Amino acid sequence: MRDYDEVTAFLGEWGPFQKMVFFLLSASIFPNGFCGLSIVFVGDTPEHRCSIPGNLNLSQAWMNRTIPLVPGTQVQYSQCSRYRLDVIRNLSEVFPDPDFLNVSGIEEEPCLDGWDYSRDQYTSTIVSEWDLVCNNDWKGPFSMSVFFLGVLVGTFIAGQLSDRFGRKSVWFGTMAVQTGFSMIQVFSPNWEIFCLLNFFVGIGQISNYVAAFVIGSEVLGKSVRVVYSTLGLCISYAIGYMFLPFIAYFIRSWRMLLFILSLPGLLYIPLWRLVPESPRWLLHKGRIQEAEAIIHHIAKKNGITPPPVLFNDLELEEMKAKSVISHTIIHLVKTSNIRAITIINFLVWMILSIEYYGLSLSTPNLNGNAYLNCFFSAAIEVPAYTAAWLLLQRLGRRFSLSGALFLGGGVLFFIQLVPSGAYNELLPFILMGGLTILSAVLVLFLPETINNSLLETIDQMQDIKCCKFRTPGNNQNRSVQNEMGEKSDGH
Repeated sequence: MRDYDEVTAFLGEWGPFQKMVFFLLSASIFPNGFCGLSIVFVGDTPEHRCSIPGNLNLSQAWMNRTIPLVPGTQVQYSQCSRYRLDVIRNLSEVFPDPDFLNVSGIEEEPCLDGWDYSRDQYTSTIVSEWDLVCNNDWKGPFSMSVFFLGVLVGTFIAGQLSDRFGRKSVWFGTMAVQTGFSMIQVFSPNWEIFCLLNFFVGIGQISNYVAAFVIGSEVLGKSVRVVYSTLGLCISYAIGYMFLPFIAYFIRSWRMLLFILSLPGLLYIPLWRLVPESPRWLLHKGRIQEAEAIIHHIAKKNGITPPPVLFNDLELEEMKAKSVISHTIIHLVKTSNIRAITIINFLVWMILSIEYYGLSLSTPNLNGNAYLNCFFSAAIEVPAYTAAWLLLQRLGRRFSLSGALFLGGGVLFFIQLVPSGAYNELLPFILMGGLTILSAVLVLFLPETINNSLLETIDQMQDIKCCKFRTPGNNQNRSVQNEMGEKSDGH
């Protein structure tokens, strides 16, 4: 049986329809760039100190003495304690001028009246609004952990849902989830509700990305897929990320910032009529007439006359027979070769996520302007994705990815050479560097896929082996697919 690329070769690779789908799918990833990383500004911790009630009638000189210095410093005040106010008040009544007194021996107490936050950079963040400091300082990072828990859940369910209900439905539905819950998050009455909503935003964010990636991979031709996955999706994500510090610079309230960042999602409502369902998925589901209608629509948009018959009777019978066989996520670990590929990819992607978000979310901790740091962190991704596209075109997938990971891991190790006057808490970066180099080694055990047709079935994966360093050509791969065509099919 002929594969999908062979059947639809008459459509061409880069016609008006493919260009439109390329642009629209790439543009749909734009909000993802600032959705997950908005916590950099939304959850930042402003400078703060214990609040001192005004009814104590303390002079300014005594007000300046109510907060103890951090031990070992002469200019940094404690953010989580103050001197006992009853003692301070009694002393102020006896000694109007505190300059000749040593108050450092006075007993300290926690910030019983809350905190005063600096408004030099923000008018409000979730930290300043809900006092996520001192004993509650774990709540800020935890809210981001809840987001990534949603990402984890979305990663597992997005593929399953798109296999069952269609790529287009899941892609558009998850965009709605991301946009809708981001808007609702603006009205969070407390930290607990904010975290709950952040979980659903995480589900929508990753599921939208996965669905867009799958639709583009299945609708676009193989000569466009590398460009789509690098210069298309990834650069669109990077541009969205670059917009985050620009918008955050002018909007210093976390609620208004989230609201503004959620608005672009409404612009994608018309995409439902412009982007079709994946014909590959429809064919695997036995919905032959719908798939043929979409293929004819693509041909019309490209100004091409389709052949009178797309599939012969034998191919139609085979597709209908295969459509009744289903596969689940269990099949990714059922056989040894697919299990090895699954485990390696799982580890590599997990390590990459730790490195990427670990570096991106640490930008507020760097010296210098937080907005510029965030912008440069995003802007550097554009030449990085361009370099990835060039490498993938010339060196293949395995060695390009492994080389990039070795480079990234090595740079993280060398951070320890930064002079001690800069910010250099090394352990997280050394850990990320070690994990990144480990992933670079693991990638070398994956099979090469350059110049190969897109595999469509579990049965075709049985012929793919780990540690296979010779690259099969198009003809060899095509013959394998033809031989496997008689077998059962599924995703």
